Parts: sequence; C-alpha cells; structure tokens
Amino acid sequence: MAARILLVRHGQTEWSTTGQHTGKTDVPLLDEGRRNAELLGRRLNSAPWGGLPGVEVRTSPLSRARETCELTGFGDRAQEWDALREWDYGAYEGLTTKQIREQTGTDWLIWRDGVVDGESMRDLEARVDGIVEWARSADRDVLVFAHGHVLRVLGARWLGYGTPFGAGLTLSPASLSVLGWAYGDPAIERWNDTGHLD
Repeated sequence: MAARILLVRHGQTEWSTTGQHTGKTDVPLLDEGRRNAELLGRRLNSAPWGGLPGVEVRTSPLSRARETCELTGFGDRAQEWDALREWDYGAYEGLTTKQIREQTGTDWLIWRDGVVDGESMRDLEARVDGIVEWARSADRDVLVFAHGHVLRVLGARWLGYGTPFGAGLTLSPASLSVLGWAYGDPAIERWNDTGHLD
C-alpha cells in the first residue's frame, strides 16, 4: 500500500477568485497563484519534506495544475494524467453557484444535484477510484497536482465515501493535503494546509 498520497490544489485563478465553476476551461494562474505555488515549493523542498525523494508525481494536463507543479519544483518529475482533470461541469461551466441557482430556480448544490450535460457523480467516482487504485498500488509516496472538486472527491473516495462527502472537505488554492493510513485503515493525515501562505 502507498505510504501517503499528497494532494496539491492549483494556485489561484481569476475564476477561482470569482467562484466560477472551472472544469475544462483552461484558465491560467494569477500572479498571486504563481507566488503561492512558489511558497508551497519552498515548503516541500525543505524539512521535513526534503523534496520528497522517490515520490511519484502526476499532474492534471490543464495549465493551472501543470504550472503549479512546475513552480513547486516537481515539473521535471511529473507525468500528465487525464484522470486528474477537474469535474466536467457541462452546462454549468463558467457559472457561479448563485447563477446556477437563479437559472434552475432551486437551492442547487453540486454535491447533491450534480451537473447538466456534464460528468455524472457515478462517472466521476469511477474515474477517481482509478486514481485511488493507482495510489495504493505500490509502497511509495505519490504527489498529485489537480483541482478543487476532483481532489475533494478523491478525499471522499480514499475514505470509502461517495461524492457528496466531498461537500465537507473544502480546499483552498495552493493547499497541501495528505491522505494516509491509521491502524491499517485509510485516513486523513493533513487537510487544506496553507501554513506556507501565512
């Protein structure tokens, strides 16, 4: 089993600042997002992390995740992996929760209601389950760079819960989370840690 799976949400983008759902749209990092990725890189390349020697690195192919990976100093070790793309929001791409609620006339919540013309919760879970299986496939740490919602679902699936559990696992841009084990069972060791940004 994997010792740990380290999760990094990409740095700040214009759409993450405004709360727009950013799935397939390739929105670049803001200057603040780049700075925060560099700060995270300094943290991961100093004690106690020490550059994570031997870690296997994967990144979403979208530029906001790839650039975060590069700015933290892991770009030369990373392999792009389509499974780490953000949730496909379909008709809700680029919209805020408020706009979606106005359109639907409901109290829409993605974790309960899903999306229209995009990726179903079942399909998203199947995709994320493949990431979990890969992470647990060998005795080494893994480090992934991806997006807020897909990483929250990854946290839920690691623990054995469905997508709706991700509603309670908020993630800030350029945050670090660690999934591991406690007494042989999957556990959260660290979640939404932004201490490097203080």
